[in-house]
Amino acid sequence: MSAQTKSHRPLVIASVMAAMFMIAIEATIVSTAMPQIVAQLGGLHLYSWVFSSFLLTQTAMTVVFGKLSDLYGRKPVMLVGIAIFLLGSVLAGFAWSMPAMIVFRLIQGIGAGAVQPVAMTIVADLYPARERGKIQGYLASVWAISAVAGPVVGGLIIRNMSWAWIFWLNVPVGLAAAAGFVAFLQEDVKRERRAIDFGGAALFTAAVASLMIALTDAGTGEEAQALLAAGLFCLCAFLFVVQEQRAADPMISFTLWSRRPIAAANGAGLLAGMALMGLTTFLPMYVQGVLNRSPVVAGLALTMMVLGWPAGATMAARLFPRFALRRIMVTGATLLPAGALIFVFLTPESSPVAAGIGSLVMGFGMGLVSVSSLVLIQEIVDWSQRGSATASNLFARNLGSTLGATLLGAVLNYGLSHSKGIAAVTSDQLRQLLEAPTGAGDAAIRLALQQSLHLTFWAMLAISLAIVLLALLVPSGPTSRTREAPAE
Repeated sequence: MSAQTKSHRPLVIASVMAAMFMIAIEATIVSTAMPQIVAQLGGLHLYSWVFSSFLLTQTAMTVVFGKLSDLYGRKPVMLVGIAIFLLGSVLAGFAWSMPAMIVFRLIQGIGAGAVQPVAMTIVADLYPARERGKIQGYLASVWAISAVAGPVVGGLIIRNMSWAWIFWLNVPVGLAAAAGFVAFLQEDVKRERRAIDFGGAALFTAAVASLMIALTDAGTGEEAQALLAAGLFCLCAFLFVVQEQRAADPMISFTLWSRRPIAAANGAGLLAGMALMGLTTFLPMYVQGVLNRSPVVAGLALTMMVLGWPAGATMAARLFPRFALRRIMVTGATLLPAGALIFVFLTPESSPVAAGIGSLVMGFGMGLVSVSSLVLIQEIVDWSQRGSATASNLFARNLGSTLGATLLGAVLNYGLSHSKGIAAVTSDQLRQLLEAPTGAGDAAIRLALQQSLHLTFWAMLAISLAIVLLALLVPSGPTSRTREAPAE
């Protein structure tokens, strides 16, 4: 199959960016509105599940919809994904309780699990690798703009309108994107009867969902529920492997995932997701709680990562025609431990500028790694596997974010309970320190937080070094196609 849309490529990319913007802004804009939402709906103990439910179904369905786009084409799967996302958005605006909100966020996550991988795959279908990097830079800028605009837009809506418009705002954007795909994306799909591995899709979704529930509940006092979810994950994972070995057209191709370039690139993506989660979670905490700066300064330090990412993606785009993808990926991977090393050497007397520089370096490296690894795996497979390959890379990143939140959170908790010469710090004490005015707060608790975050930064450095090793495992041969004409 080929995409005969060269004359309409800019309009298709505009639709892709609109669809991606709808997904990207969801996280930041909902975060801004959640305090008011939970105050009206109640159910404060379910607060975190408003976010976890979205991530759960998005991660689980990414690979499923990637495979479906290989079977039936990108356009129908994208339109279905947008429709599901908009349905969840409309319902979320009418939510009457926190359980209802969580269910509607689950629906939104299913739609996001279709939109994100298929959007990336459409870009790969329309552009050769030497041009694709520039487009990936545009998409990275969508995420950067969303990170900045989300809190501002969310704050304006909360101040002047009902919080329901946080979700209903997606409707015109989604309809415009869908109209663009209908009008301008033309596909020549080879019609043939293909068996859909419904059993594999269901087992895979159940396995990922139970794994994420186990990771979310681990260390929160819900050990019994976490163990039950972990056991369910093991059972579903075993049944999934059995199902995929006997399926005529398996949902997950073990042969595809085990190819060395794809396995190494996805492994690097998974660890990069972990490092990114550590950066976004713990850097603001260090700047505010240890460097004793305001939340605004902490936010600015993290914003440097948001600026570095699209800059790295754009630089990767310019380097594609001259350098092999593997070289760009290794260069980006090397910048990650360089940035993490800056955090390791932070002290309570350090300037937040140093934290911002480390954030910028890691963000720039992330941009190089994410774009080069995605383009690399897209280039070594044919059209019939490109959706699955793209989805596998995004799945690895999303899963890495979840693993990073759990693993690095456990490192922080260990440090807080084993601080030298200080009693174990409770979550209430930590919250009081972070909410205290600048210059106030218990010095002993601040010291314990500094020691614990220092240990966490060492863990981030170890993860970053592992990314370099995985990048070096990518063979140089498969990247040669990036210098050729379009695959389609």
